[in-house]
Amino acid sequence: MADPCIITVAITGSVPRKKDNPALPVTIGEQVESTQEAFEAGATLAHVHVRDENENPSSDPERFARLQEGVTKHCPGMIMQFSTGGRGRAMEQRGAMLYLKPDMASLATGSVNFPTIVYENPPDFVRSLAKTMLDSDIKPEIEVFDLAMLYNTADLVAQGLIADPPHVQFVFGVKHALPARREILEFEVAQMKKLLPRATWTAAGIGRHQLEVNHWALEMGGHCRTGLEDNVRWDKTTLAPSNAALVRRVAELCAEYGRPVATAAQARALLGLRPAV
Repeated sequence: MADPCIITVAITGSVPRKKDNPALPVTIGEQVESTQEAFEAGATLAHVHVRDENENPSSDPERFARLQEGVTKHCPGMIMQFSTGGRGRAMEQRGAMLYLKPDMASLATGSVNFPTIVYENPPDFVRSLAKTMLDSDIKPEIEVFDLAMLYNTADLVAQGLIADPPHVQFVFGVKHALPARREILEFEVAQMKKLLPRATWTAAGIGRHQLEVNHWALEMGGHCRTGLEDNVRWDKTTLAPSNAALVRRVAELCAEYGRPVATAAQARALLGLRPAV
């Protein structure tokens, strides 16, 4: 039987506001409800951001704690992955919630241009975040927006700042970063297998590229990411009715490629995570 596919759902993101899509969950209650629906549709990993009362990106640990508590209660065994991304948050705040010890947290291992900003991840900052995650038994998901980030990751693994095997996510379709081309994914996966032969990987496509990247990942043996964060943030022509609808679409694709949808327990085992309590 082919390897199970872990479906990651990115439920909210840092932009746009709810007015851009009424389906986007913003409050903690909306996020918990949307995550539960996505979990029941087949997602076993939730990539999460939180917003303040004005819908602005937030690093408030209390909000992350409430979201973590709600998802843990309503989605037994689901993997929680906190975002440490920099859009709308000061650098010193981006890891403020890691003391809550989620299963995973995102970690971009270099800087890159985004459509209107520079996504800054200086080397010392990356090393500090990696060390915090290592000390707290949080598995990083390495966010690869450019080839150098893969090589930086290999260096951090060699230095003992990221435990081996790492989990890598290749992100395609962000303007000024990696274009959504299959040959680029094939090259990056081949390089990853040389540098980090035990690594697991996911691919994410932004906006109109989401579905085609899902197809590539399933065919190549990787895992899939979907969700309103990617679907509405960059391309408002591809609005979806809900996170659960996007997850169901990926689950249906899994069947087409003969890939079973991973259960929460299988996802934890594939990623080398501790069993759910």
